[in-house]
Amino acid sequence: MSQVAIALVCGTVFGSGLIISQMSNPAKVLGFLDVFGQWDPSLALVMVGAIGVFAIAYRIALRRHAPMFDKKFFVPEKTRLDPALISGSFIFGLGWGLAGFCPGPAIVSSGFGDPRVWAFVAAMVTSLMLSHIIRRRAVS
Repeated sequence: MSQVAIALVCGTVFGSGLIISQMSNPAKVLGFLDVFGQWDPSLALVMVGAIGVFAIAYRIALRRHAPMFDKKFFVPEKTRLDPALISGSFIFGLGWGLAGFCPGPAIVSSGFGDPRVWAFVAAMVTSLMLSHIIRRRAVS
């Protein structure tokens, strides 16, 4: 199976999981984030399940000598909290709380034709591009 075919299968499974679990529904996500109002804890089960699956798959994958389509695994090298991680986490959480979307579910939801989602994805792509430009200029 080619790398593109495997990526397509993985993306389809991921997107289907987001739709089935309603992680692509901003109202459901905002209900989960509303801990002082009418909190909806159901997405916590989705997250715990995802963490469990990832933890097992990660350990199994790292037992291999190398990934299927590369020469080595690329695992995080940083082990400390730094200002970039903290500020990035804050911005991610702020965007998630305001819009009810994070990147994966927003991309899945963009296929449903809601212009608000398209605006979110456009803002996300623009901010990623700006971040890349700023980081590149900071290095040089």
